[in-house]
Amino acid sequence: MGIFDKFKEGFQKSASALSSGIKEIIVKKKIDDENLNKIEEFLIKSDVGIEAASEIKQIISTKKIDPSKDLSLEINLILKDYIISLMKPLENKSFFSKKDNLNATLISGVNGVGKTTTIGKIGKILKSNGNKVMFAASDTFRAAAIEQLENWANKIDVQVIKSSQGSDPASVAYKAIEDALKNNFDQVLIDTAGRLQNKKNLMEEYKKIANVTKKIDTEAPHDVVLVLDATSGQNIINQVEEFNKIIPITGIIMTKLDGTAKGGILLALAKKYKLPIIALGLGEKEDDLQIFEAEKFADAFTQTD
Repeated sequence: MGIFDKFKEGFQKSASALSSGIKEIIVKKKIDDENLNKIEEFLIKSDVGIEAASEIKQIISTKKIDPSKDLSLEINLILKDYIISLMKPLENKSFFSKKDNLNATLISGVNGVGKTTTIGKIGKILKSNGNKVMFAASDTFRAAAIEQLENWANKIDVQVIKSSQGSDPASVAYKAIEDALKNNFDQVLIDTAGRLQNKKNLMEEYKKIANVTKKIDTEAPHDVVLVLDATSGQNIINQVEEFNKIIPITGIIMTKLDGTAKGGILLALAKKYKLPIIALGLGEKEDDLQIFEAEKFADAFTQTD
């Protein structure tokens, strides 16, 4: 299956909801103020966000659309162009490239978003690009998380630094970076416990992990990636807001996009925060983490068949 096919399959629910919703609105075969308002409302309900929905409405209102054409398809084309212009600058394919110096990446997110599995999938892509990869099992809160990360390390044949359940997460991250520097690793991916963004003590512990890494390398962590679950809807906006206050986010990965009809939340995030989008989780399989490409996302999100 090609990259576009992965995107297309993963976004089927979102695209189907979008396409059918627009078709239902354009029953009169015309775009008047009433239909423009309905399109805007529909986009907001699809989690595209108020700002993006308002802009899309404005663009549609100023376009000269031939009434003899399929209006819903014409609107889809406008939406596709809008998505590409908004999201093309947010691509960050270089995240997966071979690094000249050690790159330590902190992986964060609330409980249940799929951080550990995502780390395994990131590790596989990084390794395929020639990186020497290490995992740091800093989610010491759950023994299952340590075991899960170790299983991924064994599966893709990378090293993992771990400690016992309940040990200091920051010390695991410190040891991993220390070992990585000594042994010429290119990438360290640091797993962290699921943080509830409204729990101050957990967020302070998360900040401590980042601060400890700076004792070895003042530039660390070089990347701070927030993993988000697409099925969480508008709650995602709050998560980004709170995590970004603690340690500035350098990129996002959104998982479970294949399981929701509200993939439009990615547009809302792009418009509001303009954070780099590193990859999208489009399924449960080992190869279902896809490097983000704006054009492929736009094609898949606006597909009509």
